[in-house]
Amino acid sequence: QVQLVESGGELMQAGGSLRLSCAASGGTFSSYPMGWFRQAPGKAREFVAYISASRTIVAYAEAVKGRFTIPRDNAQNTVHLQMNSLKPEDTAVYYCARRLPGSSTYSQQTTYDTWGQGTQVTVSS
Repeated sequence: QVQLVESGGELMQAGGSLRLSCAASGGTFSSYPMGWFRQAPGKAREFVAYISASRTIVAYAEAVKGRFTIPRDNAQNTVHLQMNSLKPEDTAVYYCARRLPGSSTYSQQTTYDTWGQGTQVTVSS
């Protein structure tokens, strides 16, 4: 049984940087693509970032492109979300998720089969 546990969320000032972590246990982490999603209050959960198992392919939502990166460490079974130049609109619960290999659409939530419990990021202006 694969488990994903996010950490690192906190209250931040706009313009700051924050690094979220997602630790995986119970499965072959290095074989699976991973993604980050977020859900702001009153809004649907949305795609943030994606990284392939081999780290050769990354993808970002337009809203975070150029500010966020998604490094992963297969030796440590961990994927991160490096968040720079934070904005108040980045306030959300952030979730990491494991993606089924071979799926075609990075942002489609139904292609992810395991989710973490989420970590809260709040950005004040």
